Amino acid sequence: MKNHAATKLYALAFGLFLGLCIWKFGNPVILDHKIPAPQSPAEFLNEPWPLHWANWILLPLAMIGGLLVLTNRDPGHSDKSKIENRKSEMKSLWLLPLAWLGWQFVSAAQTVDVDLTAATLWQFSGCVVCYFLGALLCHNQAAQRVLLIGILAAFTFCLIRAVDQRLFEFPANRQMLVEGEHTGWTNFPPETIADMKRESIIITTNGLDAANPAILEKFKRGRVAGTLVYPNALAGVILLLWPVSLVLAFGATKKLKPPIRLAAITLTIFLGGAALFWSGSKLGWLIAVALAGLLLLRLDWPKKLKLAAVACVLLAGLGVFAIRFHHYFATGAHSASARLDYWQAAVRTTAAHPVCGTGPGTFQRPYAQIKAPESEMARLAHNDYLEQFSDSGLVGGLAYAAWIFLALAAVAKKIWRSSDAFTVAILTGLLGWFTQGLGEFSLFIPATAWTAFTLLGGLVSQTGIGFDKKTAVG
Repeated sequence: MKNHAATKLYALAFGLFLGLCIWKFGNPVILDHKIPAPQSPAEFLNEPWPLHWANWILLPLAMIGGLLVLTNRDPGHSDKSKIENRKSEMKSLWLLPLAWLGWQFVSAAQTVDVDLTAATLWQFSGCVVCYFLGALLCHNQAAQRVLLIGILAAFTFCLIRAVDQRLFEFPANRQMLVEGEHTGWTNFPPETIADMKRESIIITTNGLDAANPAILEKFKRGRVAGTLVYPNALAGVILLLWPVSLVLAFGATKKLKPPIRLAAITLTIFLGGAALFWSGSKLGWLIAVALAGLLLLRLDWPKKLKLAAVACVLLAGLGVFAIRFHHYFATGAHSASARLDYWQAAVRTTAAHPVCGTGPGTFQRPYAQIKAPESEMARLAHNDYLEQFSDSGLVGGLAYAAWIFLALAAVAKKIWRSSDAFTVAILTGLLGWFTQGLGEFSLFIPATAWTAFTLLGGLVSQTGIGFDKKTAVG
């Protein structure tokens, strides 16, 4: 009982840490050098924190988790016959992440940018640590539900922040800049104007100070990001955590009074749906529609009724997509074209450096040399899988892809048809997040990556795949 309590307490603490990541560490690690430390209480609360701070919080937490595992080991785990029976499965689901991480360090020896690689190695090490901590600590739903307290609290705050940006913050900021330009910036103190010029919110053209048109356009478009680096990252965390939020909203509120339960369910649906829609993430929307269709196929309905329901969801989702993004496609779908350029560059870089790549996190260095003059510069490949090949060669790319595919496939085989809505919801979120990795760089963001790998490790251990539960904590 004492060991079980200690495990739940640690799971709560670790979940609060992951919630802190969603709140404060939502930028890609390669931008760490551009994020200043907060200088005032207001900045401490409202601004993102330097990303290396997350490493120094995770490190002692991981050490405590390791000690917890060692002090609670069941002597029975040494049963050689049981270990041998799981040996082949362990090789694929527990050695692959270690092989992938080990190869990152091999690749780092040949890196073209030491600083970018050092920051990325910390991030990738955190991913593997979170995967194993999730496996060792969340081998049952009770621990995972405790873990989710901090995560979902921060997720809710992130969604509220996103809705506030759309309805209040962005319109007010745009109006303030327009009025400032019309009044010659007399509505701002000199020190604020100096800060706005330094941040390129105000630009000087022909001797006149004007609001940056790009900033005005951003506020006009109203694409929200919540507490994360940009709108597509927000879409990623919604894909990851909204399914389990919905399951808990419907399932964990049954004992509440009907009006309160209805309010909780309505708020969960509104915050997630509105934030996803206002993020303007095209890939995120399409993945969400596809996942909704897959979930409908799980229902124990007559086949014709299920197919009709799936058809309705797809038609409605794609219809909204067509209306929402018609202007984007009418103007040439520039971001899609840019991504194709990044992906082609990643393939070319892999062909030029097939063994070790150019070093973890260094995509921008070869891309700057081979991109067309008219192409937009990118720091990351906007595809986590291709970037693994580009940055760490064929071994690194194949190890990462195999790890993710085998883990998700094995877990899906075990639980997709089960009646356990909670684990199916977590799996659905993971499927969405890892699918989004085909068009984004979520692997490089502590807020989303560390949370996703913790949940993945927990699911793998809960389903008993390649994991001796007698080595688990609690």
